Amino acid sequence: MGIKEELKTYVGLPKSIYVLFFARIINSMGAFVFPFLTFFLTENLGMGEEIAGKFVFMSAMSYVPGSIIGGKLSDHIGRKKIIIFFQALAAICFIPCAFLGNSIVVPWLLILAGVFGGAAQPAYSAMMADLTNTDNRKPAFSLLYLGINIGFAVGPLIAGILYNNYIEWIFLGDAATTFISLILIMIYVHESLPTEDEIEQSKELDTNERAEEGNLFEVLLKRPQLLAFALVSTIYSFVYAQHSFALAIQVKDIFGMDKGTVFFGMLGTTNALVVVVMTLFLTSLTKKLKPILNISIAGILNAIGFGIIYYIAEFPMFVFSTIVWTMGEILNVTNSGVYIANHAPMTHRGRFNTILSIITGAGFALSPVIMGSFIENHGVRQVWPLVFVLSMGAAVLMYILYRVEKSQEQKKDCIKL
Repeated sequence: MGIKEELKTYVGLPKSIYVLFFARIINSMGAFVFPFLTFFLTENLGMGEEIAGKFVFMSAMSYVPGSIIGGKLSDHIGRKKIIIFFQALAAICFIPCAFLGNSIVVPWLLILAGVFGGAAQPAYSAMMADLTNTDNRKPAFSLLYLGINIGFAVGPLIAGILYNNYIEWIFLGDAATTFISLILIMIYVHESLPTEDEIEQSKELDTNERAEEGNLFEVLLKRPQLLAFALVSTIYSFVYAQHSFALAIQVKDIFGMDKGTVFFGMLGTTNALVVVVMTLFLTSLTKKLKPILNISIAGILNAIGFGIIYYIAEFPMFVFSTIVWTMGEILNVTNSGVYIANHAPMTHRGRFNTILSIITGAGFALSPVIMGSFIENHGVRQVWPLVFVLSMGAAVLMYILYRVEKSQEQKKDCIKL
């Protein structure tokens, strides 16, 4: 299949999806701050790995209170309003950081920005589900993910260069690009919150997306497979968190601080470039596979990509490792959003995305705390065999979930016949 045929995957999507695509390119191009948070805490503020890990943990967990508020409000007030309001507040938090130097106030402002950013994320996910259906959802999520990483292909490289001499522009650049992306959304994306008529019509459908009555936990318990998926995804996020924590420490230990920051930025750019180059290809290659099966394959790629870091010390091999685990990232991210959207009722999309992001994000948040202590006691190199075992185990659990769902679908088909 040629590139032109593969590009047809993205043809015919709703106009708002294309606007969100360009908005996320701009926003991600300026996402300078959080990828370099570990460096800022350990080098600029002189924290040890364990204390730095606790701050990274608080930064990662900061999205939880915001997400709870944003998920609830996005289901009642609207997706667009929540995105614009809270993303703007997050951008405002970055501005004073540019002028505070190496003040301890900076990480606390970044934690506050995480609260506001967390409030916007359930609204983004709910809007994507609102604007798509089961036929075009996978290419739509794939396109948005591609847009995010087109921006990331440039952002970390610029940040790696700015970090040592112009660190204030890391904060100002992040704020500026966030505001530009919000202007695009404000002007060109319509509110997608389902109307009362759409909600009533959906109650007649025999799908997991039909409207439901009741509180979040009552509705979630009716979907045990989605809950199981979220719990296993926690292991995935625990593993993936090493790309910004343990990997940063390992690169710094091997290559030194000056080269380490530049090389780490280059690995971030490699990650994003692989996403840009491979997302369309992998989406096309796996489009006939169930999302849950693709996620199982992603776990195997993550295990290999991170696991081989135990054996390497040369930068080209770090690049190879990044390519492998990035392919796992592509399959995981593009299919996880689809899986959740296909199983969440339209009346609870914001709240479902909140609770599921909290469950799955717990792995990402806890990882720096656990691994920070682990590294201080055993060394950073010992992280990678542990990560390999965890990722392979999670891949097996996802495959079991795939087999259970396939069996249930076959039973439904037999009943219909």
